[in-house]
Amino acid sequence: MATPQSQQETKLEMKHICAAPRERVYRAWTEAKNLGSWFRPSPECSTIVSQLDLRVGGKLRVEMHHKDGAVHKLNGIFEAIRPLEKLAFTWAWEPDGVESLVTIEFRELGSSTEIFLTHEHLPSFEERDKHNHGWIGCLQQLDQYLALPALRLP
Repeated sequence: MATPQSQQETKLEMKHICAAPRERVYRAWTEAKNLGSWFRPSPECSTIVSQLDLRVGGKLRVEMHHKDGAVHKLNGIFEAIRPLEKLAFTWAWEPDGVESLVTIEFRELGSSTEIFLTHEHLPSFEERDKHNHGWIGCLQQLDQYLALPALRLP
């Protein structure tokens, strides 16, 4: 019989510093066109943001297409929004529908921004580790996107 894993053990927390002002970083997360340009675990993927309704109760729908043909569909609902400070949304991959919670806090550090990301209610150590790998890749893609000239990210 499997031993249940505590939520604390399967909770993922990470800090990341982006070399961009907080407003640019926040807009990269909250505008569909921007999010679709970087939100993927590696350059071998492309992302389609089919819905981003930025309000509490609003939906988030994303498809990540891998170059090998695999498609991963993500659904979420925004649970908290504090402009420039915090986003919280549910996270469920199709078709399993197991729901977890992502919280992102944006902290201004002069001309840079610290992101504190928490992903909790993950069902297992294995899922936590997979998501850790994915989030590291996404944040690397975000850094590359933010390094583009400001014309690309109004």
